[in-house]
Amino acid sequence: MKMTFITFIAALALTTCGSRSANNGPVLEYVAPVQEMAASLDAEPVEEPAAAITWDKTVHDFGDVSVTDGPLSCTFTLTNTGKEPIAIFEVVSSCGCTDVKWTREPILPGKTGTISATYKNEDGAMPFDKTLTVYVSGVKRPVILRLRGVVHEKKKSLSELYGAQKLGAFGLKARQLKTGTLKQGQSTSETVTVANLGKKPLSVTFAGVSPQLSLSVEPNPIPSGSTATLHYTVEADPSLYGKNLYTATPVLNGKKADASLEITTWTQENFGAITAGQRDNGPIPYFETSTFNYGIVQKGEKVDILFRYTNKGVESFHIFKADAESPALSPAGQPEDVGGGGKKGSVRFTLDTSLLEKGENVIMVSLTTNSPLRPLVNLFVAGEIR
Repeated sequence: MKMTFITFIAALALTTCGSRSANNGPVLEYVAPVQEMAASLDAEPVEEPAAAITWDKTVHDFGDVSVTDGPLSCTFTLTNTGKEPIAIFEVVSSCGCTDVKWTREPILPGKTGTISATYKNEDGAMPFDKTLTVYVSGVKRPVILRLRGVVHEKKKSLSELYGAQKLGAFGLKARQLKTGTLKQGQSTSETVTVANLGKKPLSVTFAGVSPQLSLSVEPNPIPSGSTATLHYTVEADPSLYGKNLYTATPVLNGKKADASLEITTWTQENFGAITAGQRDNGPIPYFETSTFNYGIVQKGEKVDILFRYTNKGVESFHIFKADAESPALSPAGQPEDVGGGGKKGSVRFTLDTSLLEKGENVIMVSLTTNSPLRPLVNLFVAGEIR
């Protein structure tokens, strides 16, 4: 029991540090290897087989509701597809506005368990997106479930709700859609509500679908004056990392729509199967600064941007892709791999200020890397244009 607990603490520390440093924390933050943490507790890391589970969904979208609808309830179902019993240890809600109940007894192989959640719907008219953090035995990282929707003061018509981006009778709130983070070797799925704003049933298919993207509508055809659920899934492409765009054009009752759906996703390396030793020996980049300030320049100038770093890990550091928020900032060539043991490297960009507005500007650039502890590094380019 002692060894299992130590392994869990080490894995949790890695998860926390990796997430914090990748998204919000200081770039120069030091992350202790697993062996150091385990040694401090007089124990060695222990690798345990991961449990095999599947979920019927990880997101429940209530869609558009009103304050008079009262509490909103849904159920998530998990299936034990492994060979050993599993148990749901704990489910933590992101706020007190969501009540939750879950299967307390062990879930045998081939059997299912449930997590039932109720959003109290007491916060008034506003969008909501609540999370449930689920701890399951045998699963190294907690699973995040989401409840979301939009609460309105009063009922709205379908045209009011879905007419902003409609394609003919096909009603949408937006044509630009997103997915969660996609890891290599896996897929990510999302759903959105769509509507038939016409007076006859609407059959929906898709043309010009990007590779790795699949879509479906349920029910299909969509009855007149009704809503349906658009499901879309992106499979990871081993050649693609970072931010990528996928498109599909709706075909409505046999006629191609005038515009396409645009789906963006962010693909990272998958470190889920690596051992603690591989994680410790991975590259660890330490950037000298997370912000490059180019000072005051005249509009139209081109500025060279340089970020320097040291690889204090063991293995070579590789940047799969650099994505900037603005087309004004572009990579100056592909960064070279940098070996471990304190070797130094740099990442270069070119800033075209003619593409920016005058005044103060801040652009974020995200590096997708092969570092288990720093899979995503966010850097910033700032200055003033006159």
